Order: sequence, then structure tokens, then C-alpha cells
Amino acid sequence: MGLCPNDLRHLVIRPTLQYLEQYSLSAETLLLGTAAVESGLGYELNQQQGKGLGVYHINPRTHQLLWDNYLATKPDLASKVRGLASQHEFLKDPHTELTTNLRYATAIAWLIYARKDATLPEASDLPAMAKYWRKHFHSRPQGPLEDYISRYNAIHNPPALSAFAY
Repeated sequence: MGLCPNDLRHLVIRPTLQYLEQYSLSAETLLLGTAAVESGLGYELNQQQGKGLGVYHINPRTHQLLWDNYLATKPDLASKVRGLASQHEFLKDPHTELTTNLRYATAIAWLIYARKDATLPEASDLPAMAKYWRKHFHSRPQGPLEDYISRYNAIHNPPALSAFAY
């Protein structure tokens, strides 16, 4: 079972973006869609083939490159992000934070996008969000736009739950 989309949006994504002082409705919507398409909102935390980890299926190499090539040049931002990580576990295995720490993983996922310094689409423009995700987050191999759109729509129109038979 994955995460509740409203809880992920309101309790993890929004506060994380606000903490980073980078909140926008478009960024929030993009991250929710990313979690929906990459892991089914946490239904699959470990992507076997692509070696992606956590709710956003972030590859350890991408994680390392983000720290080495982007956060290394932004010490104040790096300090904020590091503040989200576990004190001891991060030092032992920083990639584990992508699976076990939702706020840290959300910050890293957002910075994968933010480092591109590209204009975000409007939050209501789902096809443009899908293209943005594919271009800046899931470009190799190219993520199918239809997957992003259908998974995002599915979290906003979930199937009705049937009554349990006892």
C-alpha cells in the first residue's frame, strides 16, 4: 500500500518546499506527480532495474552527482538539506535516506528539478508537467508521458473501495 496523496502533499511535500524557501503550487504538483509515476506513491520503494530508491525512485548516482555538482556550490542550501537527513545514518549510507526519510527524499527530488533552472509549467497543465518530468527527471530511459498523466489522474480519482466481506 502506498501513501495517501493528500498526506504526502500537505505533510511532506509542501512543508519541505517551504523549508527550502522554494514553494510553489507547480513545484508541489510536480513532486506529487513524480511520486505517483515513479513509485505509485511509495507502493514500490526499490526499483529493481533502474536501481532507483524511495518514493521518487532516485538513482544513487544522481543523488551523489547532485551533492557533488550542485549542492557543493550552494553551501547554505546544502546545509538546509543536510539538516533534513538523519544525523548518524546519513554518514553511514546517505542513499538509504532516499528510502527512509520522506522529507529528505522530497528535497533531493525537488533539487534534481531545480538545478535545471527551467521555468515550471502551470500546476493545472498536466501534459506540460509530464513533459517537464520526462525532460528533467526521467530522461534516460525516457519516461512515458502517458504513465505520468494516468498515474497522476489515478491518485485524484481513486477507484471506490469495496466493502470487506467478513
